[in-house]
Amino acid sequence: MKSESESYRAAGVDITAGYRAVELMKKHVQRTNTPGVLGGLGGFGGLFRPDLAGMAEPVLVSGTDGVGTKLKLAFLMDRHDTVGIDCVAMCVNDVVCCGAQPLFFLDYIACGKNVPERIADIVSGVAEGCVQSGAALIGGETAEMPGFYPEDEYDLAGFAVGIVDRAKILDNSSMQPGDTVIAIPSSGVHSNGFSLVRRVFDVEHGALERPYQELGRTLGETLLEPTRIYVKPVLAMIKAARVRALSHITGGGFYENIPRSIPQGLCARIQKSALRTPPIFDIIAREGAIPERDMYNTFNMGVGMCAVVAKQDTGAAWPPWPSTARRTPISAARSPAGKAEWSYAENGGARLRRRDQPAGAHRRRRPRRNAACAAFARRVGPGGGLCARAREKGRHTRRIPGKRGF
Repeated sequence: MKSESESYRAAGVDITAGYRAVELMKKHVQRTNTPGVLGGLGGFGGLFRPDLAGMAEPVLVSGTDGVGTKLKLAFLMDRHDTVGIDCVAMCVNDVVCCGAQPLFFLDYIACGKNVPERIADIVSGVAEGCVQSGAALIGGETAEMPGFYPEDEYDLAGFAVGIVDRAKILDNSSMQPGDTVIAIPSSGVHSNGFSLVRRVFDVEHGALERPYQELGRTLGETLLEPTRIYVKPVLAMIKAARVRALSHITGGGFYENIPRSIPQGLCARIQKSALRTPPIFDIIAREGAIPERDMYNTFNMGVGMCAVVAKQDTGAAWPPWPSTARRTPISAARSPAGKAEWSYAENGGARLRRRDQPAGAHRRRRPRRNAACAAFARRVGPGGGLCARAREKGRHTRRIPGKRGF
């Protein structure tokens, strides 16, 4: 029986366009099928039968996210086949931080007008992200919402579910002084900080078409580069080495995300010269007059994920990664109670703070040279806060604690 409604179409909702979009996206969805998928599109729920072989106590891990205002660039460039990768990446990269293998993904698209070809393009990107992460796309929803969204705009979100044996969950409890922090490179800005990016560049008046010599392509092409998906190489690294913890570097940058993976009493000391920051971040900082502190507290600065591995396994952890990954051993030490700690200061000096003082209770500042940092060294050292040293000589380090509040 044919399903259509002229009254609903007159109100702005074309249900036949929805059916057409489903037909166009089927070939993309089929690419993602894994042995656990039961049934196909069109049901009220997506069915999946997980393989629990070899798991003593299987645990489900879920993650949800959206693409955010990066979508504005897709609208302006009329390019819709990459943002789906971003949507999947933001979810599965979180899930794998627990050591879990993503099982399946579902998306949600809300739009002002259902243009079947555009919806299919969006889903093609979602499907590509699922293929890259080994997850099945088992369902989704497209909501046509006239009057709520402009006809040429949409929102995109989704969620992923993964699985891990409870004994293999990464929970940082085994992290020790001397463990190595590995900086895994990003593909660019990824999918956070775009409200600031859009403020810096006049994106609605031709800025996206502007070529930059240091980028080798236009600004728009660089910014729209999809978020890198780390699932498969991370899972390979977990098999090859003793991985203590993982941090997905998203909104909040280094300051927000690295501490989430470090237990109280340890902190990561990261030497800035060890980082390989892509030129797009230099351009954002320069054209927006953004302080370095804000850059590291907003963007990934070229590091999409950090892994803490046992010092003895540093070499074994490298095979899955491209040559651009940074191999930076770090040391660690516990903070004695009440020991003074250094936190980041914009003037290149430091603020003195004790752990028993509230954030911001800094008593004095003084410059401090870092005479002992080895090249490419990141150390998990005593104390908390961030440490800025010898910036003028390019040996500026940051000390990132396993505790928020700096």
